Amino acid sequence: MAKKNKKEETNNNDIMAEEQTAPVTEEKAETQEVSAEEQLKEELAKEKDKFLRLFAEFENYKKRTAKERIELFKTAGQDVVSAMLPILDDFDRALAEIQKSGNDNNGVTEGKNELLKGVELINNKFREALKGKGLTEIETTQGDAFDAELHEAITQIPAPSDDLKGKIIDVVEKGYKLGEKIIRYPKVVVGQ
Repeated sequence: MAKKNKKEETNNNDIMAEEQTAPVTEEKAETQEVSAEEQLKEELAKEKDKFLRLFAEFENYKKRTAKERIELFKTAGQDVVSAMLPILDDFDRALAEIQKSGNDNNGVTEGKNELLKGVELINNKFREALKGKGLTEIETTQGDAFDAELHEAITQIPAPSDDLKGKIIDVVEKGYKLGEKIIRYPKVVVGQ
């Protein structure tokens, strides 16, 4: 019987050990489930953050490209308009010459008046077409203060009077803007 009691005691001890270890493994399983759930929540939070950052970056990209596209459309014809500026200068010189020679009364004033009207008509049409594309003249006159941001000084000469020192004495070439961008600065002579 002693052997039988020893066996029973051993079996009872084993059962008690199993009962004691069973809750421990259940607790471990619960903590593993909790930690797995927390881990999934953390991963979800990271993915949400990553998605939001990517979405914000994409929105910024869309805004930037839209702004660049608008700027491109505003200045798309800049090269063409810049190439037309010397033609505007030629029109101004032609009109000045026709008006100057029209003042010399040689008896041929009627033909010169017709020529003047024709050149003025073409000049006005050309200017209006360029104005429709956004070209505006930078207003610069004799006596204006010289501004290095707006004007290009090609030379300095002694000022004819004290009030013209540091001011524009002559405008050699007109300046133009296309939209808000200056595409040609006015070339001026400054008094010193």
